[in-house]
Amino acid sequence: MAASPEKHIGDLAGLWVLNKSLSGDIDAILTFQGIGWWKRKAIGLATVTLHVTQYITEGITHIDIKQTATGGIEGTTELRELDWVQRTHNDHIFGEVTGRSRWATLESIEDAYLKEGWLDGEEEKKGPNGELLVENYVEAKAGWNGRQLWGFSIIDGERRYTRRVVITKGSESKKVVMVYNWQGLE
Repeated sequence: MAASPEKHIGDLAGLWVLNKSLSGDIDAILTFQGIGWWKRKAIGLATVTLHVTQYITEGITHIDIKQTATGGIEGTTELRELDWVQRTHNDHIFGEVTGRSRWATLESIEDAYLKEGWLDGEEEKKGPNGELLVENYVEAKAGWNGRQLWGFSIIDGERRYTRRVVITKGSESKKVVMVYNWQGLE
């Protein structure tokens, strides 16, 4: 389902379901990150829902995301503070990771793949200073790093919440677009 017109990068709160038919090859990314076959197959079969809460404390935007899979199975929890400060987290899928997040503009992004495909009209620039995107960078103890941009794109003729992801390990990298369906407020 297309994103509600009221939803934008400044207010992602609600339920978002990964649309596997519109997303890229997530299994290839998970394989590249060293995730085992059984976990990859379970993730591939499950419906993944993001339960998003977004709020501001002391001038810092927080985006808390609890992922669940079919049947209420707990997935990854993402606690993003958009201040570009590094934080370490032990994730039951990805292991120990250190990451940071911030608001971003297209001009601040160097990677051509990450820059492409975003809606960039004034109605999309809803960060506190007119930013269009959220940028995340993570380094995993397992030896890979990842960069993600979150925003809105036209996918299959509809405005959708999307994540463009680049995972790098050594001199190799893999790329994927993840597309989400809006499911409403909790």
